[in-house]
Amino acid sequence: MASPLKIQPPVLKNYVRDLFQARGVSAEDAATIADVLIWANLRGVDSHGIARVPRYLELLGTGEANPTPEIVVHAEKSALGVVDADRAPGPVALTLAADEAIARAREFGVGWVSVRRTVHTGAIGYYTNRIAEAGLVGVGMVAGMPNMAYEGAQGASVATSPLAIAVPGTGKFPTVMLDMATAVIALGKIAQFKKAGKELPEGAAIAADGTPTTDPNVAKIPLPVGGAKGSGMSLMFELLTSVLVGEPILPGFHSGGPEGRKHRQNASLIAIDPSAASSLGQFPQDVDATIEAIKGLPVADGYERVILPGQRGAETYEQRSKDGIPVAEGLWSQLTAAAEEYGVDSPLVSAQ
Repeated sequence: MASPLKIQPPVLKNYVRDLFQARGVSAEDAATIADVLIWANLRGVDSHGIARVPRYLELLGTGEANPTPEIVVHAEKSALGVVDADRAPGPVALTLAADEAIARAREFGVGWVSVRRTVHTGAIGYYTNRIAEAGLVGVGMVAGMPNMAYEGAQGASVATSPLAIAVPGTGKFPTVMLDMATAVIALGKIAQFKKAGKELPEGAAIAADGTPTTDPNVAKIPLPVGGAKGSGMSLMFELLTSVLVGEPILPGFHSGGPEGRKHRQNASLIAIDPSAASSLGQFPQDVDATIEAIKGLPVADGYERVILPGQRGAETYEQRSKDGIPVAEGLWSQLTAAAEEYGVDSPLVSAQ
């Protein structure tokens, strides 16, 4: 197998930006999409990085995503807001929502901003990390099209709805971030296993007929993490995002009508100002002390170290920022084909 290309992040980011701009997206929005996707690659979440570009371009081509949305922000009640995305690409709608949540938290101590009628949101951790970089606690959840099993039900029943929580500190790890799906494995990860010719872990997915499988060529439906716990979390995220803003996904999808099967996602982002919860003003220092307490625990047999949520991603971010982002030849060929179709200059790169 050929070694992947390694491309410096600024070069790759500009390339992705140009592809979306050539597809009719504004320069500002195209740059936002590129920033979100490259961030995912830098953290090693390649399933939500530039591997999504072909699908995002397809969504724009079919009209499921709107390249020129008229986004409206409804200031419902003080700390609560709703972003009507008008089918904007997810990174555009959620970046705006994160900034809205930050502004509301600055004023009210907490900001809850929901997003309705968007498409694939990208790595939800990007937005909670953005909130944490503003010195606030960030929480994010997403609901989408059913593609994961629900405990006790047949077929794809609920979404692989992700949850992200980012907490700012002051020390060596300035942001502690949990970024997880409610599924054992994401569909994008299954595709990566397929391309690599590797078997899936046991208990990660099932075939279309419900049969357990480790073959990524056969696997169609991810299983929920923790069984009923994961599927229950996904259902609650649907209630706290889609249903909350009057855009329920599950009833329309399971009714079987064509409108119910159109791709769409909804999300909620929450920003919390720690200073509003305590007058002591030592939240970041207490976060650091808590981190150090966990890091100082004795290492269990079979482990090399105690890992914080998001630590591996932060380490990968640092490494890839220096060494470049690895891009498989197959994906690079897809991007090159898109560049030729849209008249975008492709950067010259070589395998490393």
